[in-house]
Amino acid sequence: MNKLKIGIAIAAVTTILVGCNQQSDGLQRASGVPESEAQKESYSLGQNMGGSLKSAKIEIDSSYFNAGFYDAMDGEQKMTETDMQAVLMALQQKMQQVAIEEQQGVLAERLVKAEEFLASNAELEGVTTTESGLQYKVINEGGGAVPVASDTVIVHYEGRLVDGNIFDSSYERDNPATFPVQGVIAGWTEALQLMSVGSKWQLVIPPGLAYGESGAGNLIGPNSALVFDVELIGIQGQESEPETED
Repeated sequence: MNKLKIGIAIAAVTTILVGCNQQSDGLQRASGVPESEAQKESYSLGQNMGGSLKSAKIEIDSSYFNAGFYDAMDGEQKMTETDMQAVLMALQQKMQQVAIEEQQGVLAERLVKAEEFLASNAELEGVTTTESGLQYKVINEGGGAVPVASDTVIVHYEGRLVDGNIFDSSYERDNPATFPVQGVIAGWTEALQLMSVGSKWQLVIPPGLAYGESGAGNLIGPNSALVFDVELIGIQGQESEPETED
């Protein structure tokens, strides 16, 4: 964040807090609807900054904010430029640390929910948990070849979040996907080398074998356990595709 952005951020947050204390510090807030161009510009600027930083948690002395604002307008300054920049940099670091701590809290909470889901799923009939933590349930067992790491496979699949929301489906596109066994998330790479062609499995993949703390796109959040129905149709380069065994 550069110096200008730091200044705008502080001003925006302060504007929110000062507005709650306007009677005691003398800062007046207009009550009417803005009409002139200057009023509209001023109000829109305040709304824009205030709305974007409303959730920031900074302790503000509104009277000194007002003093700094009016001193700047009058060309006066009670602190040196060097001192003020040092204060702003320290404030920036504090805001970044708060953001990091909040994000860590969210990650921990999501991981707990994923682990609870995995623990519950592991107790269901027919579910196997591998040493890595991958869980799978055989829906149909095929009788074909088993892919190796260097293979490229052809699959139909549906991916869901643990709440049941679908985030991707080759079935909906009516078009099987083709990709290298080692070109997908770790949970898929492991599962594909256990499946035989013609099989259909349900996979439950822990966050560490999926997208981890990063998540993926707008639909898969950080530390998400994922559920997939995977149908291994064939291995590229192998013509025979045996029928599944019920």
